[in-house]
Amino acid sequence: MRKVLVFAAIVEIATGLALIVDPAIVARLLLGAELSGVGTAVGRCFGFALVGLALACWPGRHKPGLPALRGMLTYNALIALYLGYQGTVGHQRGLLLWPAVALHAVVALLLVWTWRGEGERGVRSLNV
Repeated sequence: MRKVLVFAAIVEIATGLALIVDPAIVARLLLGAELSGVGTAVGRCFGFALVGLALACWPGRHKPGLPALRGMLTYNALIALYLGYQGTVGHQRGLLLWPAVALHAVVALLLVWTWRGEGERGVRSLNV
């Protein structure tokens, strides 16, 4: 099962990275259609989600919940940065853009805080 999960995760990371770099070519190759405007931004968001999913599903000997935390942290950090970029440099702003940036940034910070707390508890238990 481990080999199949690694293979699947690699495929999703590759697809996610391709969507992040050039969502238009992925749409053209997969669907035979062109992307324009907001489709490019949504394609990149989907790429971030695929990378996060792949990291969450990567097999290994981890503490329970660590892969999920890693995947959610990756997704929330990337999406907060990208949406913030879209709102400043890309000049694309909907009503909920900045609340979404703030929400994803807060979730990412909470996940980092949780991850750091778990690491400190692990170190303390080794020192006891």
